[in-house]
Amino acid sequence: MPLRLFNTLTQKLEQFVPLQDKSVRMYTCGPTVYDYVHIGNLRTFVIQDVLLRYLLYRGYEVTYVMNITDVDDKIIAGAIGRGVEIEEYTEPYTRAFLKDMETLRITQPDLMPRATQHVPEMLELIQRLSSKGLTYERDGSIYFRIGGFPDYGRLSGIDIAQLSAEGMQDADEYSKEDSRDFVLWKMRKPGEAYWNSELGAGRPGWHLECSTMSMKYLGESFDIHCGGVDLIFPHHENEIAQSEGATGKPFVKYWIHGAHLIVGGEKMSKSRGNFYTLRDLLDQGYDPLAIRYLLASVRYRTQLNFTLDGLQQASRALSRAKNFLQKVQEIPSNREGAEPVQEQIEEAGRDFKKAMDNDLNTAEALGALFTLIRRLNPALESGAVGASHKDEILELFAAADQVFDMFETSEKELQDEKVQELIREREASRKTRDYSRADEIRDELARRGIVLEDTREGTRWKRSG
Repeated sequence: MPLRLFNTLTQKLEQFVPLQDKSVRMYTCGPTVYDYVHIGNLRTFVIQDVLLRYLLYRGYEVTYVMNITDVDDKIIAGAIGRGVEIEEYTEPYTRAFLKDMETLRITQPDLMPRATQHVPEMLELIQRLSSKGLTYERDGSIYFRIGGFPDYGRLSGIDIAQLSAEGMQDADEYSKEDSRDFVLWKMRKPGEAYWNSELGAGRPGWHLECSTMSMKYLGESFDIHCGGVDLIFPHHENEIAQSEGATGKPFVKYWIHGAHLIVGGEKMSKSRGNFYTLRDLLDQGYDPLAIRYLLASVRYRTQLNFTLDGLQQASRALSRAKNFLQKVQEIPSNREGAEPVQEQIEEAGRDFKKAMDNDLNTAEALGALFTLIRRLNPALESGAVGASHKDEILELFAAADQVFDMFETSEKELQDEKVQELIREREASRKTRDYSRADEIRDELARRGIVLEDTREGTRWKRSG
């Protein structure tokens, strides 16, 4: 079954076919580092991580770029309020975001360009648009003329003729007069950070930043652009207009958008007391893997209702999986199994892949794994799960972990008996001067979190972390 994804641009579920063979170029709008990101932001990044991991699982080669927006009105206001430069203001929040990614096991992108480091390229893009008559100046700022781009509104379904001034207000709160156009270059205001240019002293518009960085690193046309549904209009609509307006080429083939996260059935708000950062939840003692599980457990296009009770349920689910895999790892090597067990394992594998191929239906994919756990727990107690089943079960969960990275599979944990067995094999290899094999065993144990220490009394070992 081919992988199918819902494309916001066409409003259809489409078979995924990259522009170039098995090579995929993927971009996502990263954080605006004016504050710590909240769990709503992190849900978006977790589901994008699942998409990335599943593409890799399916054998695609992925070049993944996520930008850091480190200049906008909120950042400038915050820097002025603290009396510091932009970089000094944003750096702690950037580091905190990277730490959040690490804590939630979100894969580090291949490139994480920062807006402030790409202003010359942004100015070049404005010049390209100006040469095609798609810009104009007003009060020192440069605007994109939407009337010069007939396809405006394709992504969001917006009828440009019916837009009001409120409907076209810039997402980064920059005031303007013309409701049909958006700003590319903002005239300098007293006390604000700015760049000198042929266009005058000023700074780039938010929409321009993503077009510039994505096209610089992925080309003028690429495969996937991700983000939350709140970015469809005007941000992503404007990205399309200025990118295609400059190049005359299709900008992105597949637009993938994640639904909102709500908390306890309400919009997240500090005034309601239901606003959470990852640090808030960790300080309350919640397991980061349980947080990752909950954020990934609902299909990305479905709104997620985040509750602390849901977090506790996620923690219990992971405990069930861990206990199940522990029992599987303890199956004796001479135990024979029953035929129905084999069929159930194969069915779970098929259902997992079928669900993920169906527009990343993570709820059904995880459901297939936990259905297998529920079915096989009695069989484990009765001895109906044999040694051959053991390897296949662990292989299935290891494969699932390539996508979800939440389960403690045999690739991550070894039982003490297996560790000792490998150590004995390593010692035998060293005695026969087969140092290559001895080194292979040491490296294999290291990958699985086992640290060896050779002493006069013999080899000691411990689990890292």
